[in-house]
Amino acid sequence: MKNRNKQKLAGAGLFAAFAASLCCITPLLALVAGMGGIASSLSWLEPLRPFFIGITVLVLGFAWYQQLETKKEIECDCETDEKKSFLQTKKFLGLVTVLAALLLAFPYYSSVFYPATSANAAVVSTANMQQVNLKINGMTCTGCETNINKAVSKVSGIIKVKSDYKTGSAVVRFDSSKASVAEIVNAVNAAGYKVEGKDVTN
Repeated sequence: MKNRNKQKLAGAGLFAAFAASLCCITPLLALVAGMGGIASSLSWLEPLRPFFIGITVLVLGFAWYQQLETKKEIECDCETDEKKSFLQTKKFLGLVTVLAALLLAFPYYSSVFYPATSANAAVVSTANMQQVNLKINGMTCTGCETNINKAVSKVSGIIKVKSDYKTGSAVVRFDSSKASVAEIVNAVNAAGYKVEGKDVTN
């Protein structure tokens, strides 16, 4: 019974870690699947991230406590020597812990999974050069930044794009003779995010 509980705890810890990183995994899965529209569908989970992290730490901490406590009992000769399955071993719990840690840290290294983006290099006269500052809803991590940068860079006439999930904004420099603010906004919205405000400057 105790071994079964340990397996359940390990599974619960892994699930909580997955839930904590789901808002950042979704944009990558959407990019791979070619379904940009679902990229920010789980952004509502972002405020719950600290809660899921706390659950992961508590559950896995308790699982380790039980695992080490069981070992002490066996050393005291309180149980007969039985062959444990892999799911009941410290190796399995260690594997689950490492996997959970990787999931929790996913927002910090998610950008490495995205292909490099580059804006269209072109000589632009200062008369045609414009900049638009966008206020975007739905960004939750660096993966979202990369997703938006990639989507906007596909628009013809983009010179430079830089987004920031912490401020929920993006700054786009573009050639107004080749691209329009509407096209840029549409590109962001099509990637699964929502442009809530824009400010154009020369």
